[in-house]
Amino acid sequence: MVIVHEFGHFFAAKIFKTRVEKFYLFFNPWFSIFKFQYKGTEYGLGWLPLGGYVKISGMIDESMDKEAMKLPPQPWEFRSKPAWQRLIIMLGGVIMNIVLAIVIYIGILSFYGEAYLPTSEVNKYGISADSLAQEMGFRNGDKIVSIGGIFVENFRKIPMNLILNEAKTARVIRDGKNTKIVFPEGSLSKLVKHKSPLFISARIPFIAEKFSQNSVAEESGMLVGDTIIGINGMTLSYFGEFREEIQKHKDQEVVIDLKRGNDTLHLNMALGEKGLIGVYPKTDFFELKEQNYTIVEAIPAGFKRTWQEMGSYLKQLKLLFSPEIKAYESVGGFITIGSIFPSVWHWESFWRLTAFLSIMLAILNILPIPALDGGHVMFLMYEIISRRKPSDKFLEYAQIVGMVLLFSLLIWANGNDIVRLFN
Repeated sequence: MVIVHEFGHFFAAKIFKTRVEKFYLFFNPWFSIFKFQYKGTEYGLGWLPLGGYVKISGMIDESMDKEAMKLPPQPWEFRSKPAWQRLIIMLGGVIMNIVLAIVIYIGILSFYGEAYLPTSEVNKYGISADSLAQEMGFRNGDKIVSIGGIFVENFRKIPMNLILNEAKTARVIRDGKNTKIVFPEGSLSKLVKHKSPLFISARIPFIAEKFSQNSVAEESGMLVGDTIIGINGMTLSYFGEFREEIQKHKDQEVVIDLKRGNDTLHLNMALGEKGLIGVYPKTDFFELKEQNYTIVEAIPAGFKRTWQEMGSYLKQLKLLFSPEIKAYESVGGFITIGSIFPSVWHWESFWRLTAFLSIMLAILNILPIPALDGGHVMFLMYEIISRRKPSDKFLEYAQIVGMVLLFSLLIWANGNDIVRLFN
């Protein structure tokens, strides 16, 4: 992604006959791992893996090459080009990252298609709410009507919609009545840190599909197809409620109530320290919504998906400044980025995350912070509107301030990672 981004600057500079002195993956203070010259440009691999750069002649950038700026401007230099050309050169990296995301989404949609669990399917049995969801006002069996006044079609996106739209309320069908839930203050901040897939999940009957190794349930006589309906005489018709209740009986003997055909059975089981009976539930109760795309159909869908993900990420950035949600406490660095990838290799997940990270790289780079592309764009827009170019001295100081801000952000994000690691 870094190479793609920097190639955007490189390609735009070459179009306008602007000299590119260096093209580097990673930074190379003091020395490079390797480098070579080709047609007037030095290509290389640095040792500091914090991004990459192209050094364009006649431009005040992170190289802080003040001596070159003291010489008379040359026609091949960045500073000699019209403002509109310099603007395109600075936007080249961001544009390439967005193009990369579009291409990846087109490929994903044409190859894998789309499949998701509709909220309407989950509403057959209602939701299973964990402790935080119940603290916010949800209850087991609730059927989701709307979140913040909006019906969320994709059930898995409900937690994200709660956070991104800073929802204050939800509506559910509870005991046959349309009920309004008002979230307590501070709930969304807790949800940001919660990061549990069990916050709200699809409620399903507990029908035994298979057993784990050394399953106490199988040893006690349970069979595949049996329906678990309770513990110690307490009726528990759904898997989520059973999972929650069984944890209260670790290292105890319990009686598991189940249905087998027309018969009701009661099996004695001795639970271990984990409070598990070793049964995998049947899960195919719902019909996923699926859509396949031809390559032609995937092209507009890929553009649309990229646009949606860009909007979603901008909302995430906005939450950094929300005093209620306190998303700034959840900002992370290298460890956080690594943790969002699955623990086993999965091509579809890899490409989806690569597309998202490319969008993230584009948006972060266009922020109006000196030392980022957005800082240069901001000053160029000022020049185009006012017809006055900021002085080289001002741009030099702005670059220093921007680099201090960026390194502070780098330290803060990775510091958060380290603190969370030890906590």
